[in-house]
Amino acid sequence: MTGSSGGGVVRLVVVDDDPMVRAALRMMLGGDSGLAVVAEAGDGEEALRVVPGADADVVLMDIRMPVRDGLSATEELLAADPGLKVIVLTTFDTDDLVLRALRLGAAGFLLKDTPPARLVEAIRTVASGQPMLSPSVTAQLIAAVTRDGRDGHEQVRTRSARAALDGLTDRERDVAHAVARGLSNADIAAELYMGVPTVKTHVGRLFTKLGVENRVQVAILVHDAQA
Repeated sequence: MTGSSGGGVVRLVVVDDDPMVRAALRMMLGGDSGLAVVAEAGDGEEALRVVPGADADVVLMDIRMPVRDGLSATEELLAADPGLKVIVLTTFDTDDLVLRALRLGAAGFLLKDTPPARLVEAIRTVASGQPMLSPSVTAQLIAAVTRDGRDGHEQVRTRSARAALDGLTDRERDVAHAVARGLSNADIAAELYMGVPTVKTHVGRLFTKLGVENRVQVAILVHDAQA
């Protein structure tokens, strides 16, 4: 059973086979009063023992670990607790890993060199129920989906995507393109000279108007429209 992050402290478990990485993440995240590292594990097998008893909201999960990798551990953890949020951390942003992690139900996929402020924002975003991908990972995902989808229906998909974007206001279209570039709400607010609450409102409208469920799907649709 996951903990409650609604208005309280987000409880985290850090899973990485490198003690130095775990220590760095603990130090980095410990400075934020809204986050608490409540447990850690050195491999996927240990994570399966530690996470269920930690009452965690979010797990930061390394992919490549001995004994048991992060992908299989993520799959088993989410099967036992679908409400748990897992952010996959890796030094590699290959499209295969992106797709496998997302198909297993990971809520975020970030590179280990993600700046501290961005990592904190990603944790808060994921804890609130929204997926979070780094810009480079978003690009990898779009490339993979596009490559997998190249068939006789490509022109139909492009026309459909363009028609969907045509139904947006100019401002909503600006926000959609910013989302497609992997920008966070704060980044979009700064770039488009809007307040963060306004950006959130626009993103919510995008989901409704475009018939999508998350930011990744917005990004794919924008990419299809540009094909």
